Amino acid sequence: MNPASGTVAPSPQHNASQTEEHVKEISPGRRRLRNIAVALFLSILFFLIFCFVALHAYIAWVLSNPTVAPLYSNPKQAVGMEYQDVTFPAVDGSRIMQGWYIPADDADSKKTIVLSHGYGANREETWIPMYDIAHYAHRLNFNVIMFDYGFASQGSKEVATGGKKETQQLLGAVQYAKQKGAEQVVVWGFSMGGGTALQAALISDDIDAMILDSAFLLQPDTLYHNIRQNIALPRHPSLEILQMIFPVLNGTSLNQIPYKEVEQKDYPIPIFFIHGTEDSKAPYEIAEQLAANQTNPNSRSWIVQDSHHELIFREHPREYLRRVSNFLGDIRLAAQEEIENGEVGEVGSP
Repeated sequence: MNPASGTVAPSPQHNASQTEEHVKEISPGRRRLRNIAVALFLSILFFLIFCFVALHAYIAWVLSNPTVAPLYSNPKQAVGMEYQDVTFPAVDGSRIMQGWYIPADDADSKKTIVLSHGYGANREETWIPMYDIAHYAHRLNFNVIMFDYGFASQGSKEVATGGKKETQQLLGAVQYAKQKGAEQVVVWGFSMGGGTALQAALISDDIDAMILDSAFLLQPDTLYHNIRQNIALPRHPSLEILQMIFPVLNGTSLNQIPYKEVEQKDYPIPIFFIHGTEDSKAPYEIAEQLAANQTNPNSRSWIVQDSHHELIFREHPREYLRRVSNFLGDIRLAAQEEIENGEVGEVGSP
């Protein structure tokens, strides 16, 4: 009791009881606010994760389904070459391929060049320009095969797989060349068509030589390099997410692309690597590494300063043809008179 006032002072126990009651009164409200805040934070977090994964799914879908223009011409209309519409199966029988067979003027010619077009293009691949390449090969007395990969097919299009399915399709073209009587087959590949040729030569002895222009080999470094050209995504976990999504969208995992074997392979056949230092899609250092692995005395490389992806022929037409002619001459697939005839007119010259 307070002697002055005559009142009894509250005890410590009483104060504690009041504090507990006050806490009990406000804690449910605070708890609800806290729960709402946590739920909101988690919702935003999961939404951002969903958007991040969805963005990668979209990238994987776009890469698996390139937009390819329809055919606009044919060898006769474009450069005056007689040709045949042909079909042949992929070597594993998975689909029927469509293309053109351009017979050499010499009916006894036993050599054929198979043109292997790049990603996002068809057999015409206008920016090469493919008709001029085919015409040049024809003047060297080669039979020529131009065909569409499955992802470029006009009638039964399928997804692009970075070489998994395309390897079987290219080998179908090589097998068709053999059935037409070819004893020597050269694959002239561009971009992913070059990377596919490298994969095909791992499992087939039917390819006698390769010319690889701006060869693109699908592997983690080149995949991320191309993504960074369009959007600034972190290398990790972007690559891991894409590697999980690709098998769902196109049935192919990066682990199914034998890029490690290709990068270490010393091919027994002669290969001519052509690459530009300003290639924004396939870093030229990879071509340098591949070329350095080769011990065949006729294998070589031409790394062109300041040239761009698949534009080397347009940028340096005379030098391009001269070097290809020398390569084919050195491996005895082009006689001097054929080389001289092939370079007449300097196709692709400005």
